[in-house]
Amino acid sequence: MDLAGKSALVTGVSRRAGIGFAIVRRLQEAGANVFVQGWTQHDAQQAYAEPGGTEGVAGELGVEFLEMDFAHPDAPAQVVAAARAALGPLDILVVNHARGGGGGRLGDTTAAELDAFLHENVRASLLLVKEFASQHAGDHGRVVLLTSGAHRQPMPREVAYAISKGALQVATPTLADELAERGITVNCVNPGPTDTGWGLGAVDPAPRMPAGRWGEPDDAARLIAWLCSDDARWITGQVIDSEGGFRRST
Repeated sequence: MDLAGKSALVTGVSRRAGIGFAIVRRLQEAGANVFVQGWTQHDAQQAYAEPGGTEGVAGELGVEFLEMDFAHPDAPAQVVAAARAALGPLDILVVNHARGGGGGRLGDTTAAELDAFLHENVRASLLLVKEFASQHAGDHGRVVLLTSGAHRQPMPREVAYAISKGALQVATPTLADELAERGITVNCVNPGPTDTGWGLGAVDPAPRMPAGRWGEPDDAARLIAWLCSDDARWITGQVIDSEGGFRRST
């Protein structure tokens, strides 16, 4: 897999234990130049926050970065512009960021919470794809979105999150069709239950995972990096479950 000379933007890279960090590592190993976005303030509100935030992670990766809150409607354009200014025309976009926290059950969902999830997980993602496509002028365009497993199983305690991430799964074939003649592929990955430091590691995986372990960030990252390569040039509009045989019922 060779991505030498390719330029990539990866969003949601502010934690070493996260999938975004692993994605950047894989892209770099394949030869790509990478720019990252993160929003440390979001992580700071979670129990799994890591010291250093986006700046510390970017420094460890050796990449340029921008702290940006995707709650703002003009944030996607600013992030793409900053990445392009740093790296030149972008060949790859990996939309890894997500507003987490679930949003609770339907009865607990408020209009403000729902708007927050839709703005950050849906609106920002679609606008990132729009801005990426508008600046793309080559013949190797790759977009990879990340979804949850809501298309495989209900997520009743995470209504706002499930709906907002599920929207990306639904959008993938339409975006792929829209951009196909531009030489840009669009695919979507469901990484399945992945231990990124938010507590999953404390749960026994044996009843649900045939391999006896939960997913690791690099499991998804390997697939995503491959989708960004020329080897995957004939694949577009697909939602791929990378779940290690996750058993939803035992």
